[in-house]
Amino acid sequence: MNRFVIRGQRLIAIFFIGCLLFNYPLLSLFSTTGMLWGIPILYIYAFTSWLIIIVLMFIAIKLRH
Repeated sequence: MNRFVIRGQRLIAIFFIGCLLFNYPLLSLFSTTGMLWGIPILYIYAFTSWLIIIVLMFIAIKLRH
């Protein structure tokens, strides 16, 4: 299989993971009044998820297989 096709499939999978991470049921779990180090838990979840998606995209693009 062509490596560009595999790379595209990986990026599509990461897109769907991002859709799941930022969809209502999962976001509502972290939408609480609690705070961690003075930062709302929802913000920590959102920015951590965003960072994970960026790192996964970087790995998918730079992977040579």
